[in-house]
Amino acid sequence: MPQLLLIEDDPIMGESLLDRFELEGFEVRWSQTVEQAAVLLEQSAFDAVVSDVRLPDGSGERLFESRLRSTGPLPPWLFITAFASVDRAVAMLQAGARDYVTKPFDIAELVSKVRAAVGSQGEATPAPSGSEYGCTEDGPGEAALGPSTAMRLLAAQARKLALRARTVLITGESGVGKEVLARYLHGLAHPQGAAPFVAVNCGAIPETLIEAALFGHERGAFTGADRQRRGYVEQAQGGTLFLDEIAELTPAMQVRLLRVLQERQVQRLGAEAPLDVDLHVICATHRDLQLQVQQGRFREDLYYRIHVVHLRVPPLRERPGDVLWLAQRFLLEQAQAGFEAPRHLTASARAALIGHAWPGNVRELQNRVERACVMGEGPEVSAADLFEEHEPAAPAADLPTLEAFMAEAEKAYLVAVLARFDGRVGLAAQALGVSRKTVWEKSRRYGLRADD
Repeated sequence: MPQLLLIEDDPIMGESLLDRFELEGFEVRWSQTVEQAAVLLEQSAFDAVVSDVRLPDGSGERLFESRLRSTGPLPPWLFITAFASVDRAVAMLQAGARDYVTKPFDIAELVSKVRAAVGSQGEATPAPSGSEYGCTEDGPGEAALGPSTAMRLLAAQARKLALRARTVLITGESGVGKEVLARYLHGLAHPQGAAPFVAVNCGAIPETLIEAALFGHERGAFTGADRQRRGYVEQAQGGTLFLDEIAELTPAMQVRLLRVLQERQVQRLGAEAPLDVDLHVICATHRDLQLQVQQGRFREDLYYRIHVVHLRVPPLRERPGDVLWLAQRFLLEQAQAGFEAPRHLTASARAALIGHAWPGNVRELQNRVERACVMGEGPEVSAADLFEEHEPAAPAADLPTLEAFMAEAEKAYLVAVLARFDGRVGLAAQALGVSRKTVWEKSRRYGLRADD
């Protein structure tokens, strides 16, 4: 197990990084001061060091320079710095530091950089092979989210993290199925099915009501509070609280939520004492939270608190292999709701579904299938049922040739596998069943760079 020294004085960022690196298989020692870090460096041999630049009793770069002068070669050293101090970070790279990230940063990016720095010692646990999972529609295998490579990898991540990650951030465009993934995580964490799943759309509750809705209130806490009410946080006790559109919370609510996540306590409006809560919290948004932090619209400390584990749901246009699979499931749901035999897609309907661009993602697909079942007649669903006026999903001239489609699919799969192994060509080649040379040649052919 690789040994990591984390030097960070911010308690929220430090705890978030500690949780994430431990989830990734690192043994972490956390120091909040330069003095304490210097002692730890004397006592133990670390495989990597992640250090903030500004610390309460000194500078991370001064510690790096002093250790470099006194002991010679150091373990790979990565800096966390503010954007305004990038020039100093670059100077540290020239002096021998390994890498740096600027705030606000993606924790997954930092983990990837540390893995690259420590080499094989920091290797992640390989994803199980596809043969290990069933492809049944409702089973616990990776196909539960979709048969495409992207969704299988996402399901594998969910299986790995569901029981260990207390806070998860899910991102993706509107309509991609973020709540579906949240419910999948909840089901993995609570397989008996008795634990509550409480879904809250943070953007749909009026600003004047959201505090009482989330945290509850005592009788008489405000005008109209004629009885005690448990908030959504309390209602999720022992289960999962799903906060959709987390970026829409007001600054005041962001502060209150941060306290809940940090203390695992909630205090009703008008109550004298807080209550302990034991729950998983899954947050979701279609916005770029890093950009929101930079623009001052989202608290940086809350960002790092919810960003311990980040799962991105790709849009439907990036996973065409899921389209027909999802359509069949929606047809079955409609049949069960109407107590009738499932309808079948005609060849023209299948072609139209595959060719459509799906700007509305999975939600659009579900709505089109539901409309087709309501408006159509007979046991089959045609392209006309799905698309008004026989509208083709995409003009024929815009459809790629089979050769181009296969090349794009191969490129996407290659990118996914390389990303799974943090760019390690040897491990990717082993997983793909080809030689390292083949991976290199295909990467060069498709113009892939390390940051892809």
